[in-house]
Amino acid sequence: MGDLRLSVLDLVPVRTGQTTAGAVAASIELARAADAAGFTRYWVAEHHNMPAVAATNPPVLIGMLAAATQRIRLGSGGVMLPNHAPLVVAEQFALLEAAYPGRIDLGLGRAPGSDPVTTHLLRHGGPTDEKDVMKFDQHVQDLMAMMSAGGVEVNVGGRGYELHATPYATSEPRVWLLGSSDHSARLAAQLGLPYVFAHHFAGRGTAEALALYRGGFTPSEHAERPTTLLTVNAIVADTDAEAERLALPYRLMMMELRTGDTRRPIRTVEEAEAVPASPERDEFLAGLSNTWVVGSPDTVGDQLRALAGEFDVDEVMLHPVAGSYADDDPARSPARQRTLELLADFLG
Repeated sequence: MGDLRLSVLDLVPVRTGQTTAGAVAASIELARAADAAGFTRYWVAEHHNMPAVAATNPPVLIGMLAAATQRIRLGSGGVMLPNHAPLVVAEQFALLEAAYPGRIDLGLGRAPGSDPVTTHLLRHGGPTDEKDVMKFDQHVQDLMAMMSAGGVEVNVGGRGYELHATPYATSEPRVWLLGSSDHSARLAAQLGLPYVFAHHFAGRGTAEALALYRGGFTPSEHAERPTTLLTVNAIVADTDAEAERLALPYRLMMMELRTGDTRRPIRTVEEAEAVPASPERDEFLAGLSNTWVVGSPDTVGDQLRALAGEFDVDEVMLHPVAGSYADDDPARSPARQRTLELLADFLG
């Protein structure tokens, strides 16, 4: 894709009039389009109990997407590790790697990915405080050891016990650490892992986190040098005006998330345009501009190159957030797919 390596992040969005089945079908079609267009990887997120998001289980989605594509790498952006036993995640991704060798990424995050009640239930009623989250560092290392070809030996009652995520592994998923603060940047540097900054969500502290990661990086078998990936919300249409129109549904959803209102699926473009304007809404939407690239192919292509150059990253991961019209096929996301295809054509 020219001189710019691009990938895709997908939350499997659910819009008005769409079922979970339709949302998943649309994401499968989007992954196929990304595969055909030459994108490097396609990751799915982990979010729970949200009417607008169907990406609740990354390994299940990755299996479906890998079966429907030929070349592109599939992964999680990310698995929220505090919600899961490390052995379970290791088993899931070791099996995916065995089935699709060389195509599986395991992106790990430490955020809850949900509301406090759902998080509490995900963790079997266990603790959800900061002390519990701080176990993340050790759990990352345990998980990687379990997925390794040699497995790991654990001590149980004074005796060694050999543990493998899957028998006779010949390759391992590539592990990435995700973050929007300095904690994961420091840990990724310490362990010599590739690092992803969630610029699409945070929008602040990007340069500082990347500098912290690069400054403390220790080469390892996982990465010989600092390896960085930046996420950004993206919409590409034939004209800048059309792209701005397609941006409104997701921008309104972001505003509602920040105010705690998560009761509805993503609006269609027509529904979003019918929402009354207000000074507060306009101010919030204007503040989103630094984490979005929106416009025609040449507009967005220039913005992406500038963004990659500003932060000196190896790769940019697009979160395609173009809205849908009321008469769009519920099993497809035409404007999200158009975003990828137009950009790929423009960048060659």
